[in-house]
Amino acid sequence: MDRDAELKRRGQRTSIFIAGVAVFWFLIIKIGEEDEWSQRTRALFDLVVLAGFGVGIWKSIQIWRARQADKE
Repeated sequence: MDRDAELKRRGQRTSIFIAGVAVFWFLIIKIGEEDEWSQRTRALFDLVVLAGFGVGIWKSIQIWRARQADKE
């Protein structure tokens, strides 16, 4: 049961992380439009956000694999 609680906490942290990346992306888009950032700067932040989503997917797959290992 302790392992299930740990996996649940990891899942919650991962979902908060992904939601945080999405909010960050939204804010960066709005700030970039208002301050008229160059396309290069906006693309840089887009790549940072893309990397953040990649980390979120990677964490999710790790959690899924840990749960699959527990079933066996």
